[in-house]
Amino acid sequence: MLQHQNKRFQKRPMAEINVVPYIDVMLVLLVIFMVTTPMLAEGYKVKLPEASAKPVKKSEVKPVVVSVDNKGRLYVNLGKTPHKSVKAKTLVKYVMDRRKKHPEVLILIKGDVNADYGKVINAMSILNDAGIDNFSLITKPTGRR
Repeated sequence: MLQHQNKRFQKRPMAEINVVPYIDVMLVLLVIFMVTTPMLAEGYKVKLPEASAKPVKKSEVKPVVVSVDNKGRLYVNLGKTPHKSVKAKTLVKYVMDRRKKHPEVLILIKGDVNADYGKVINAMSILNDAGIDNFSLITKPTGRR
């Protein structure tokens, strides 16, 4: 009889999954995505000038954002390294490749408020010389309501 009681109290294999490690991994991934997503969507960060203008229409296709920093360097939110400056040829290649895939893609130019006016015009000229004549400038909305 003693042998029968021991059988009843023996441990059985547990059929549950321990989800705590999975929750930890998911939280780490969430933090990584929260930090990197704004960088991917915005392009290179520049200090924008203020102006009152109408917003452009939203598009289903991610717009091409060409950024000009305060030193006049060019950036584009396409390619493997969107936070590295690019040469004019590379900029045109990226934009033209995107235009071939999506002819109606928005081309937006984001010039730093402290950038030399000529550098922003140079970016516009580079795009215009490549046959891209429809683009918009990004500004920060004025404080007026």
